[in-house]
Amino acid sequence: MAINLKGVFLGCKFGIPALRRAGGGSIINMASFVALLGAATPQLAYTASKGGVLAMSRELAVIHAREGIRVNALCPGPQHTEMLMKYLDTEAKKQRRLVHVPMGRFGQAEEIANAVLYLASDEASYVTGTSFTVDGGVTAAYVTPEDAT
Repeated sequence: MAINLKGVFLGCKFGIPALRRAGGGSIINMASFVALLGAATPQLAYTASKGGVLAMSRELAVIHAREGIRVNALCPGPQHTEMLMKYLDTEAKKQRRLVHVPMGRFGQAEEIANAVLYLASDEASYVTGTSFTVDGGVTAAYVTPEDAT
């Protein structure tokens, strides 16, 4: 909670006045796909903190929209990170996670960076208050094909 939610809160608290002085800008808060659908594995504090990021981002977007400050929350799906791969240390564990990803693979840092670039750019000038999901289809799927490979 201290990092995932309070850290985002403090970043916005101190960042928004600077954006106001600059005449506007874009805030992109890091949430997660689990804030949209939850997780069956015990990670309640993580899921709740990311849900808080979504709610806070929506509220801030509405409050500051007419000041030219856009606020969005990025919701990445499972990423090929050192931390996750350390946890999913066998092929069976990886496949257990990937069976829920319609694209059948973990996301890459560059894919998240591209979403951030879009949200920060002028091309997203009419995008605010969104939960921008980059998750390989996880939140769109109830089930995936049995042959997920």
